[in-house]
Amino acid sequence: MKKERKDHQFIKKPYYEGGMTAMKAFIKKNLSYPQTAFKEKIEGTVSIRYTINYKGKVIDVKIVGGIGHGCDEEAIRLVKLLEFHVPKNRNLKAVFHKSLQIHFRLPKILAKKEVVNPSSPMSIQYNYITTKAKTEKPIAKKIQKGGSYDITIRF
Repeated sequence: MKKERKDHQFIKKPYYEGGMTAMKAFIKKNLSYPQTAFKEKIEGTVSIRYTINYKGKVIDVKIVGGIGHGCDEEAIRLVKLLEFHVPKNRNLKAVFHKSLQIHFRLPKILAKKEVVNPSSPMSIQYNYITTKAKTEKPIAKKIQKGGSYDITIRF
C-alpha cells in the first residue's frame, strides 16, 4: 500500500492557464502600440507589479519602471485583462503579488526604394522589405527570409 503524498507548498500559487508562453501570446495579440509613442518612435520596457486576488482576478497594478507616452497605460490595460487559475488553498483567501515586463518595440519595416514612374507623373511606387527582429545574419539573408511587398499609389 502506497503512502499518501503531502503537498510541498502550504499555499499554492496562482498560474496563467497555458504557462508563460500562452501569457506572452495573449499580450502580443492584445497589445496596441500607443499613437504618441509610435509618432515619437519610443521603444522600451515597462515593468509592472500587480496583485492577484483569491479568485484569480488582477485587482491592483503599479508601474515600477515606465517609459511614458501612453505605453504605461497600455501595459496597465493589458495586465488587468489577465485572468489566473488559483488552486484551492485550505479555504484561505490570500492575495498574491507578481511582476511582469512588457516590451514595446517598433515594427521593423525598411524602405528599400522610392521610384517615380515617368509615364505617369502622379504615380509613386514604394517597395518595403520586412525582416525579423533580433537576427544577426546579413541583410541579404534577411531579405530572403522576410516578406517583400510592392505598393503602387496612383493619383
